[in-house]
Amino acid sequence: MTREGSHMGLHLPDAIRRHAHERGTRPALTCADRTLGYAELHSRTNRLARALLAAAPAGSRIGFLARTRTEGAEILVAAAKAGLVSVPLNWRLSEAELTAVAQDAGLRVLLTEPEFRPAADTVRRSLPGLRLITLGTPTDQDVPGYESWLAGHPDDDPGHGTDADADQVFLQIYTSGTTGVPKGVLLTHGNFHADRTELDDYLWEPDSVALNALPLFHIGGLGWLRVALTAGAHSVLLPDFTPATAAATIEREGVTHSFLVPSVLHMLTELPGVEKRDFSRLRLISYGAAPITPALLRRSMSVLGCRFMGKYGLTEGGGTVTQLPPDDHETDGPRTRLLRSVGRPRTGVQVVICDPVTGEPVPPGTVGEIRVGSRHNTPGYWNRPQETAELYDARGLLCTGDGGYLDDDGYLFLTDRIKDMIVSGGENVYPTEVESVLAEHPAVCEVAVVGVPHDVWGEAVTAAVVLRRDITAPGEQELIDFARQRIASYKKPRRVHFVDELPRNPGGKVLKRELRAALR
Repeated sequence: MTREGSHMGLHLPDAIRRHAHERGTRPALTCADRTLGYAELHSRTNRLARALLAAAPAGSRIGFLARTRTEGAEILVAAAKAGLVSVPLNWRLSEAELTAVAQDAGLRVLLTEPEFRPAADTVRRSLPGLRLITLGTPTDQDVPGYESWLAGHPDDDPGHGTDADADQVFLQIYTSGTTGVPKGVLLTHGNFHADRTELDDYLWEPDSVALNALPLFHIGGLGWLRVALTAGAHSVLLPDFTPATAAATIEREGVTHSFLVPSVLHMLTELPGVEKRDFSRLRLISYGAAPITPALLRRSMSVLGCRFMGKYGLTEGGGTVTQLPPDDHETDGPRTRLLRSVGRPRTGVQVVICDPVTGEPVPPGTVGEIRVGSRHNTPGYWNRPQETAELYDARGLLCTGDGGYLDDDGYLFLTDRIKDMIVSGGENVYPTEVESVLAEHPAVCEVAVVGVPHDVWGEAVTAAVVLRRDITAPGEQELIDFARQRIASYKKPRRVHFVDELPRNPGGKVLKRELRAALR
């Protein structure tokens, strides 16, 4: 792969073009019993690009509402070839949340699979003129099937996604917001393309097989797909993750590489009989998107028996900011402390720890806000000029809102997140959103939500509730169900604690650090 060198540093559409020419019969994507080679992927994405351009003008937003499958990769590549912008939608959101995101993006085309057709229909009713395409068998005359729609257009590459398009936005990923509609993070070809150093870091070989068990509406899943396709690897997509399915896929497909969140590593390593599985082809597991304990990391390294690489990043930073390379994963000796680190800045990335109030850099060992300078940083949020301006400081550094410190050797260690964001199973959950929903229950007087460490999910969404005394008290499950009916299931509290009062400072602000410690 990287040893051949001819495709290094290409934007994703150009990488597909090059692989189609140089290794067209090599497998590019596999999902279930279907495999596409690079030449076929190139041809299909040409047709899809032309189909999209026939339905929407250049620069339009194209929505994708489906699980991790080959069509998701095709849409990402085809939209980039066409000069369009992909908007992957989080299928875990409620219909109301999906509609709000679709309206914010101004979608012109929405591709969905039958499982999510009811939600897609709700979105379509809210956006007159939206073109809906089904990935399954069509049931309506006005909703064509994906394959027939594709076949009706020529294999003619529109030619976008080259070095000349480095500043062109081609991806819009929505992140959970603290209030209102989530914000659409804009990413350009220049933000998102993989350079030679990044590809070399992954230790790719000509026969590499990359498992992708992550949803394609997250920077993690999209970034892993992007780097594997750019390297010319064979990506095996897993639409429905279970530990048993993942283990069987690794064994059957001879998986050599994967990116996994800590909760998945936990479930995989706890799978009965996992020690008897043949994972001998595994070479490298990257992990990130949520905190990981050294104990889980050690167990994962022992069970899976391959090299590991840690990642820290964010959508606004285009993915990875820092990484802990395999050589820093020592389980014995003085360097074991690095297992608590998220590594050092990747090549070309600057990390500065700043006082969150003054914005001034702080010395090594001092906790502050993590700020980032990088070509991978987003140009901003879609139609959010104020939030975009607030994203960068006076020196042009991206303000992550995450807390941490650098040691004397430049390794980054994360602490409490300044924005109080909870990361549960790789999903971002903002306490304010959950609090506002629980506060709607007639029996709730006050509520505060925090993340509490959890062996499987990294953090568990946990609510502390002060009840009204004049209303019949609800049970814990009643409040959990109340939230689940109003927001995405992964955002609901996993535990609800009933308390007499919330800890506050003299100014009346809830002391979430104290609350988090009390609820552990």
